[in-house]
Amino acid sequence: MITVVSDTHGRTTHRLSGQLLTAVREADLVIHAGDLITESVLSAFESESSRLVGVAGNSDTLSVQQRLPETHTIEHDGIRIAVIHGHHHTETSRSLFARQQHADLLVVGHSHAPTVRSTDEYTLLNPGSHAEPRGNRPAYATLKPTDDGFTGRLRALDGTVFETFIVPSRPF
Repeated sequence: MITVVSDTHGRTTHRLSGQLLTAVREADLVIHAGDLITESVLSAFESESSRLVGVAGNSDTLSVQQRLPETHTIEHDGIRIAVIHGHHHTETSRSLFARQQHADLLVVGHSHAPTVRSTDEYTLLNPGSHAEPRGNRPAYATLKPTDDGFTGRLRALDGTVFETFIVPSRPF
């Protein structure tokens, strides 16, 4: 399972609890789409997850920006995942980046709004923010492998699913 979070905006802790904390601890991979803010928060995420992939966001301290890249692309269980925070990207540049990376899934943060959009080429996922929703629903996402990609779920903090989506694996 993959757990996807973004925009923690913490100062000292990961701000995880309940079902989300369990999802982070049980995931094979945790993806953070930026704005952890401090090294303490990054370290707290690292201590709770077996494998953390993160990118720097516009609000991250210099020390976090030095530890995390602006973009990251990985392959996991047959899909290619590209991750950006999104503050430097328009819809067009996000699309171009996803295509350049041959991404099945593009994970973005920054807006704090949980969103899923599918195109013929890739699926865009913004998990929202679990800790600073800014007028949106506090949220995170989970993805589980299937025979032909992943089934994704946007979840409220108590684990309740409010949107289900498919991420098909596409040939490179």
